[in-house]
Amino acid sequence: MQNLHDFMRGLCRPVYLVGLAWALACATPLQAQTLKVAAASNLKFVLADMEALYRQQTGLRTEFSLGASVQLARQIQQGLPVQLFISADEEQVAWLAQAGLTRDAGQRYALGRLALISPRGSGIPVAEGLEVALKALRPTDKLAIANPQLAPYGRAAQDILKKTGAWPAVQKQLVLGDNIGQATQFVLTGAAPLGITAYSLTLAPEAADRLQVWPVPASLHAPLPQAMVLLKNAGREAEAFRDFLLGPAARPLWLRHGYALPQ
Repeated sequence: MQNLHDFMRGLCRPVYLVGLAWALACATPLQAQTLKVAAASNLKFVLADMEALYRQQTGLRTEFSLGASVQLARQIQQGLPVQLFISADEEQVAWLAQAGLTRDAGQRYALGRLALISPRGSGIPVAEGLEVALKALRPTDKLAIANPQLAPYGRAAQDILKKTGAWPAVQKQLVLGDNIGQATQFVLTGAAPLGITAYSLTLAPEAADRLQVWPVPASLHAPLPQAMVLLKNAGREAEAFRDFLLGPAARPLWLRHGYALPQ
């Protein structure tokens, strides 16, 4: 495949021939068939399933740039070449819309949930809830959350710790991930014996067998509404993928990965 690609590029160097057929021959096949999307890290596994189903139906490949919603929004403002932004934070979609970088105000697609996690065998009684689990931490142990300034799941984790009165005591023990995926990795790798993460990430095969999980009651933190938006340069492929993610075929996948659907 690479040899064919190099051969086609070699053919495309001369500029003596023009016309639509020649332009199509010179196009890079993967570029023509790959949609580029920016997405929050908590969506890693659900979007992998979505992409596989959508590719099976349409043949279109989708490439995701994953990260914290705030960081992705800033990268989009600076020219990140994506056509669709799937955020974990509605505020970042609104910010891009106000900056005139989007087609519209965006659409809410899911409501996120939090979970308290610890590695299996850690001895921390996660199933008994946050307060009991925190008391089991040794002074040298770390508590992993996403950076509240970058990720909505980090802000929600901070909200929980403040509501339970634990925030002042745990601040010196915090280890902050640049995004919720990194915060989860801190726990999976043993760098932190306790963490607060996106519930969706705990359902992935890579994590489910390695973690103790306590779904955090929604009453303990502010809602986590998530929204997506087409950017100004979005083409028909981006529109179609957006519609698929909002449509009936995607709903069972959102639910299976631990999200609630907006009303």
